[in-house]
This record gives sequence, structure tokens and C-alpha cells, in this order.
Amino acid sequence: MRLSHSLASATVAVALVLSLPYEAMPHTRVRNEGAAPHLFGAECRTTVHGSHVMAYCHNPYVDVDRVSLHIECDSWWDLDTDTDPVDAGPAMTVRLTGRCWEDVRSVWVSHQRAG
Repeated sequence: MRLSHSLASATVAVALVLSLPYEAMPHTRVRNEGAAPHLFGAECRTTVHGSHVMAYCHNPYVDVDRVSLHIECDSWWDLDTDTDPVDAGPAMTVRLTGRCWEDVRSVWVSHQRAG
């Protein structure tokens, strides 16, 4: 007796789900309705024009975000730079700038809670 194609597909799908480890199975999520999520962190946008780097960071949240710009230069002799931390208060936008002598390899912004 031959199984139909749809019954065979369903049997394979059930067998695959049953063979998953317990950790991979979906679990119901319990929400604590009394606690609101604590949001933090400024949104930063960086631009590179030649060897000059500029970042704008806007903080839409209540907590102060201390942001710092990090620039990795491409040439081995060109010094990488880190700006001094700047406090981005609630609803505040800050500008961070820096540069390499020649080409820029990578740029990122670090975040730290102030206080």
C-alpha cells in the first residue's frame, strides 16, 4: 500500500519536529505586565569623506548616553583615534568628528550609561 504524497510529507514533518532537542522547541513567553522595558542608547549615523569622519548621535530616551567615536586608520603608521566621551542627554543630538591622515579602515561609536 502506497502512502499519498501529502500524508508522507506530513509524516516527515512530524518526525523532524519530534527529533528536535528540547531547547530548540518553541516555548510560551511569560510577560511581566508590571515592568516596562528599560530602553537605552542613542542612534548614531556615521559618514566618511576621504580621511574625515563625522557621527551624529540622537538620544530619544530618558537616560543619558555617553558616546565616543572610534576611528581605525588604514595605514600602519597612521594613528587610530578615540574621541573623548560626550554626554547625549534626553532628546539631544551630538556631533562627533575625527580623522586619519590618509584612508579610514573602520569607524564605530561606543555607548556607556552616564552616572
